Amino acid sequence: MKIKMLNTATVALLSLFFLSGCSSNQTIRTTDGRTIVTDGKPQIDSDTGLVSYKDAQTGRSEQINREQIKNMSELNN
Repeated sequence: MKIKMLNTATVALLSLFFLSGCSSNQTIRTTDGRTIVTDGKPQIDSDTGLVSYKDAQTGRSEQINREQIKNMSELNN
């Protein structure tokens, strides 16, 4: 019984570790000089050219045109 609980806890912790690694914050630098910090990885819609993200400061979901983005990079948390 203890081994089963230990295995379950280990799997749960490993899953949490891997999921938290996938949701790292990103910085978006715009062509007009702004820097936006996102909560998680932005999603790019190739049909519309819009990049959707959650603003880390306000918590609001936002969109920006891909043409307005100079570069995107992952933050070292």
